[in-house]
Amino acid sequence: MPDRSEKNLIEMVNAKLTEYLPEEDILQADVITAMRYSLLGGGKRIRPVLVLEFCRICGGDEQTALPFACAVEMIHTYSLIHDDLPCMDDDDMRRGRPSSHKVFGEDTALLAGDALLTMAFETMLSEESVRLAGAQRAAKAAGYLARAAGAHGMVGGQVIDLMSEGRSISLETLKKMDEGKTGALILASAQMGCILAGADDRRMAAAENYARAIGLAFQIVDDILDVTGDAQTLGKPVGSDSGNNKCTYVSLMGLGNAEKTVEELTAAAVEALSGFGGDAGYLIELAKKLAARKK
Repeated sequence: MPDRSEKNLIEMVNAKLTEYLPEEDILQADVITAMRYSLLGGGKRIRPVLVLEFCRICGGDEQTALPFACAVEMIHTYSLIHDDLPCMDDDDMRRGRPSSHKVFGEDTALLAGDALLTMAFETMLSEESVRLAGAQRAAKAAGYLARAAGAHGMVGGQVIDLMSEGRSISLETLKKMDEGKTGALILASAQMGCILAGADDRRMAAAENYARAIGLAFQIVDDILDVTGDAQTLGKPVGSDSGNNKCTYVSLMGLGNAEKTVEELTAAAVEALSGFGGDAGYLIELAKKLAARKK
């Protein structure tokens, strides 16, 4: 599928995200401005695209899935705002721009993240979303995302990350951390698309296998780029993992083995979609593109 299709999907998501942001002519305008800054500040939109594409290839309507796709991006953005805070990763740059707390202060950035998290569930459980998806599917999709975002998913992964700082950890622990911190939202995105389309168990299992493979590959590529990339292309500092004494796939496996593992995971992701036929062309190309990315 040509790049134009990806561009159209991203534009669709961005336009809908803009609709959900409230007007800034209110007393609490500062937090709305901060939400807008981070939510519309670029990004690959991988997670919302997964929601839309899995809904489509399972026979669903992407317009039904669009509010849920936006909700995933809201939660992803909230997590980035909080990750960058001084009490977490203490990063000054995000997507080639100053991090939210560098622009708006720690207090407003923290609240902007909180507001995006709650807006995600407001969006999924709105009258419009329930009408489009049906109450049962809307509730089930929201439940999957809630678990993925919480202590058993993204938040849990971040806790393991904080506990592991300055310590040697096993490859198994590193994978468990990344299954939560990075992989959980990617997995939930694929699951939500299937749920909203009413997919059967076979297709759900295939989507989950694909998502788990690209989720782990994505994090390994991040670790590789922290060694081989450049800050200008990445839009954030490089070498921070080594500087913070963090265990990574590169430090535990070696650069060559890390790169080989990305190839194997990408092949597994492609194989997982074999039952979808030509409908999965975009998702196959997405897996390959993510493996070869430079930022």
